Amino acid sequence: MFSTRFTDQFGVQYPIVQGGMMWVGRAGLASAVSEAGGLGILTALTQPSPDELRAEIARTRELTRKPFGVNLTVLPTIDPPPYEEYLRAAVESGVRIIETAGSNPARFLPYLKDNGVRVIHKCTSVRHALKAQAIGVDAVSIDGFECAGHPGEDDVPGLVLIPAAADALDIPILASGGIADARGLVAALALGADGINMGSRFLCTVESPIAPEVKARIVANSELDTKLIFRTLGNTARVAKNSVSVEVVETEAQGCEFEDIRHLVAGARGRKVFEDGDVEAGIWSVGLCQGLIRDVPTVAHLIDRMVAEGRDIVAERLAGMIDAEAVRA
Repeated sequence: MFSTRFTDQFGVQYPIVQGGMMWVGRAGLASAVSEAGGLGILTALTQPSPDELRAEIARTRELTRKPFGVNLTVLPTIDPPPYEEYLRAAVESGVRIIETAGSNPARFLPYLKDNGVRVIHKCTSVRHALKAQAIGVDAVSIDGFECAGHPGEDDVPGLVLIPAAADALDIPILASGGIADARGLVAALALGADGINMGSRFLCTVESPIAPEVKARIVANSELDTKLIFRTLGNTARVAKNSVSVEVVETEAQGCEFEDIRHLVAGARGRKVFEDGDVEAGIWSVGLCQGLIRDVPTVAHLIDRMVAEGRDIVAERLAGMIDAEAVRA
């Protein structure tokens, strides 16, 4: 059920991907997604070093023999991590699916292609997706404005962005942002996507390595409980609404530089949220789809439920809307 270009080319059972998430994309979660028929993704930079990424890949292999990938997010920074060494660690460990995000991955592609690696690049616009296709990536993940993290600066939601990308691109497309259940899966496929990429929904599963207090907050929250920070700095990010994100938005409204809010948005504070369960300790990413998340299932139950309910939507609800006589006419 739901066989697509993506499932065929990437060797997975279902067109459901768990995107890379900082502090979250670890062996337990990624292997559970892959075992359940989706594509699990380890987050390379969650590991302190390339050697520790090698060890995490080995742990994942102990938990699943099915395909999984590694995410590498490349961002401009004064003191960048050794991106090439992380990639080499993944490739030399036998990983054959890489999800790239952030900056243009062109400099990595010759090495990845020479080693038979398939590349998924995360984009927030059709123009960036076309550029990714032109340089040779194998698939793109299109992040609509509803997504957690960085939705870009165009503010285009998935209902428009996905079909626009489908019209423009020849390679497989993953719809990302605002998807948390079977309805989102079926809608994304109907809009022209070849699969979906979920972050927030997988964040709120039994195997997700974040504190239960954070999962409970996601279940309790509605679609109104996020904030857009860094808007005035041209680097918009969607995060959970809490005292810290509210303060960031208020400070930006008065006019500020990044240095004025650095202490509020430090990554170490966000990590503390996920690890200690103090949802007011810092900023943490979650998408609008938290308003659709009402439980904390196992990954296997979530994926099985989405596939079964998706089949029912197609076979019963949608098929029931078609007038057979009119179709024959």
